Amino acid sequence: MLHDPAQLDLMFQALADPARRTMVERLSRGSASVSELAEPLDMSLSAVMQHLHLLEASGLVRSEKVGRVRTCRIEPKGLGIAESWISDRRSTWERRLDRLGEFLAEQSKTNPKK
Repeated sequence: MLHDPAQLDLMFQALADPARRTMVERLSRGSASVSELAEPLDMSLSAVMQHLHLLEASGLVRSEKVGRVRTCRIEPKGLGIAESWISDRRSTWERRLDRLGEFLAEQSKTNPKK
């Protein structure tokens, strides 16, 4: 499956920051307001909002403002794209390592140590 490289770059950039990973972890347990997301972090609400904007731009998080409260939720499709990309890489390396294992097993049968 082909993925938009720019979108993947943005997702991994978003996940590279510990504060943003903390927010994603919290949102994986359910929706939360910006205040709730900011609570465990040692930063201003303004800084939290900047982090949230990047998470939203990456497609990992969605938010909705009702009245004065902005509620955020995880975007499963965004996580699925990142998971799919990682899974594709893992499958490729597993196949390569399986072939290497088969090759080495065949080599040990044809050239046993003396």
